[in-house]
Amino acid sequence: MNIPKTVCTLAAIGGALLLSGSLIAHEKGKHGTEPTPAGSSATMTQDASDVAAVKQVLSAYKAGLEALDVSGLTGLFTSDSEIFESGGVEGNFARYLEHHIGPELDEFKEFSFRDYAVSVRIEGDYAFATETYIYRIVLKEDGRVIEKRGLATSVLKRTPDGWKIRLSHSSSRNLSKAN
Repeated sequence: MNIPKTVCTLAAIGGALLLSGSLIAHEKGKHGTEPTPAGSSATMTQDASDVAAVKQVLSAYKAGLEALDVSGLTGLFTSDSEIFESGGVEGNFARYLEHHIGPELDEFKEFSFRDYAVSVRIEGDYAFATETYIYRIVLKEDGRVIEKRGLATSVLKRTPDGWKIRLSHSSSRNLSKAN
């Protein structure tokens, strides 16, 4: 059976994210702050507000992209963020903004998302998010339309200024009639 390389890569990243979340929780417990047991009412209450806050950060990022306006996006990321897109290492968000997504958005007439879904898991001061969607781009130059199925995984960190994106990996594939 031939499993596509992208699926293997995403599975490896997902496993690493889950493992890093467990390690972070374990390390936190070793330093005198015992993690709250999963499923306790304290965790459920905290998680509900944290999950909503994480979803708000992701929503703000998506809204900025859809508005083709990057002006407020830098504040959604940590200064040491890492961005990975479709097999490429983009660097931190400031570099990604300057050399990739910023110039790219200048070429778009429209950038929209549909069939958007997000799941979030909180592990101490880190949140692990997976987003799925279909995006649509209309190019300014010739009106050409690009539609693709996308997937993003993000690690967000709780900071004194709220949740911020520490790591983001996104990939996409062409839509087909089968999917």
